[in-house]
Amino acid sequence: MTNKVAFIGLGVMGYPMAGYLARAGHDITVYNRSRDKAEKWVAEYGGRMAATPAQAAVAAEVVFACVGNDGDLRQVAAGDNGAFSAMAAGSTFVDHTTTSAEVARELALAGGDKGISYLDAPVSGGQAGAENGALSVMVGGETESFEKVRPLLNCYAKMLKRLGPVGYGQLAKMVNQICIAGILQGLSEALHFARATGLDANAVIEVISKGAAQSWQMDNRAATMIEGRFDFGFAVDWMRKDLGIVLDEGRRAGAHLPLTALVDQFYGEVQSIGGGRWDTSSLLTVLEKIRNNN
Repeated sequence: MTNKVAFIGLGVMGYPMAGYLARAGHDITVYNRSRDKAEKWVAEYGGRMAATPAQAAVAAEVVFACVGNDGDLRQVAAGDNGAFSAMAAGSTFVDHTTTSAEVARELALAGGDKGISYLDAPVSGGQAGAENGALSVMVGGETESFEKVRPLLNCYAKMLKRLGPVGYGQLAKMVNQICIAGILQGLSEALHFARATGLDANAVIEVISKGAAQSWQMDNRAATMIEGRFDFGFAVDWMRKDLGIVLDEGRRAGAHLPLTALVDQFYGEVQSIGGGRWDTSSLLTVLEKIRNNN
């Protein structure tokens, strides 16, 4: 079945995600803040481009968004020339941005006043997951709305699950980011320890990656960490944004997150040495800097 859809935000995640919808045969209109990216996408995948989110959303059954932060999302959804102004009652807005649960609930209410269903559906899997159509999608919202868009989400998801009402997708993504932060800090300390004690880090990783210490981060980041390569992947700036959301939500919920708070500070140190755009695995650089200064 072909659906008329819009996709707002063609960054490293949104660009390939929208591409999978186009490849599946859906009638798609895209919007991106920088016009050249939208022009490139249309040249590659077909479809149409629009000058505003509202123009992209005209007559769309489902509007997807994958932008930067809470403010960006508010603007493209409910701001001047936002998608909500053009969406019809009965349509659905699906947000793939990592945001606060608070803004998801806020926009769900604003959309609901117009008869628009809202799903918060952040993703995990990084750029590679988006490019390979192998993302994990965590969804909050009404079951009926979720089932309506499930076939579309399956175009780029390897794991797809509704976790509860609006906001629960974002809360689940916060759990994801807590895990990633802790695992990367542990992996960084492990590699730092291996170097300090004279071990062959690559040999050690080869052994322990087949045991209980194995993780996605070890499989996909240990080698580049050992090589000191961090100019790719999920940027530290974005991780700090996400961890700020986690820590704010944790305070509201009364959750105690000491490790997450500590790792957030370490990421701040990475930013202070110019690593804001480095991959999140660059936590190792902080430990190496301390060792080299001693």
